[in-house]
Amino acid sequence: MSDIGTGRGAPTAIDAKGIWKVFGRDAGAFNRLPLQARTPETLMAVGLVGAVQDATFQIGRGEVFAIMGLSGSGKSTLLRCLTRLIEPTAGEIAFNGRDILKLGDKELVDLRRQRMGMVFQHFALLPNRTVVGNVAFPLEVQGMPRVEAERRAMELIETVGLKGRETRFPAQLSGGQQQRVGIARSLTTNPEFWFLDEPFSALDPLIRADLQAEVLRLQQTQTRTVIFVTHDLDEAIRLADRIAIMEAGRIIQIGTPEELVTQPATDYVRRFVAKVPPARVVRVASIMTVEPGPATAGVNADATIADIAPQLVAAEGRLPVIDGARQVGWLDRSAALATLAVRI
Repeated sequence: MSDIGTGRGAPTAIDAKGIWKVFGRDAGAFNRLPLQARTPETLMAVGLVGAVQDATFQIGRGEVFAIMGLSGSGKSTLLRCLTRLIEPTAGEIAFNGRDILKLGDKELVDLRRQRMGMVFQHFALLPNRTVVGNVAFPLEVQGMPRVEAERRAMELIETVGLKGRETRFPAQLSGGQQQRVGIARSLTTNPEFWFLDEPFSALDPLIRADLQAEVLRLQQTQTRTVIFVTHDLDEAIRLADRIAIMEAGRIIQIGTPEELVTQPATDYVRRFVAKVPPARVVRVASIMTVEPGPATAGVNADATIADIAPQLVAAEGRLPVIDGARQVGWLDRSAALATLAVRI
């Protein structure tokens, strides 16, 4: 089940329609199949495997969109289809209304260099360049003077926690440090679209948390559309506006973390999110009583119930709910505490 729409009510940045990626000895056989016959069973009968099957969704400008699923569900393949690192077998992918499947090689290269940042599990660092040289490389390719490119690179090296290691070569870095170089390099051109495949998987917990916080900070100051693959549900809940859950090549459900936990579309999704306490994802706005009032202080409408747990414990009676500098409603303390008590 996929909802057609974007997060945050933003204009559509990426519009994917009917994306298929089929593997097999005769992939052309797929195009000879009638639409209604494109089922896993029919594909198997003609020697094909549908790694991505009829994926349709929209991503809003500035949205953080996560793709999740078990190993082999097609999430990384879908991400690569969106960037045309893998050519989709069928479908349409529009970036700001322009179908990238119709771009020529030069136009596609320009799009990737100027508007896309990518981080994958294989770091692909240049072994003969230092950390600063690797991070500055995309800017040098665009013609930026080396001094200016390295100045920008140094800023990002500090952001990802590698200050002091800028003169080292990749072979002198740990796997996690190499991953941080890749993350910094992907941000040098200030990309409009940021594609991440398990971006923090090789990092230790403290650095992972720092970089997750940096992603959130960047989203507050820049309009960047982020699409990332992760197997870490906690990470997706922390970062994503919406999450797509995949199973066997198909998108089963797309929703906010709150929607997935409180309204799972299938038993598979229900099991996927079963260990997430509702208080971590249920927002104040979802259970408040809408009633404008005079208060200028209270709990934030966009906060989760877990976020405001100390205020709930200390309060008596109802709490005013604030959106910006105005009161938009009231939160019943007992209803909120009941949410805290579930599955913790």
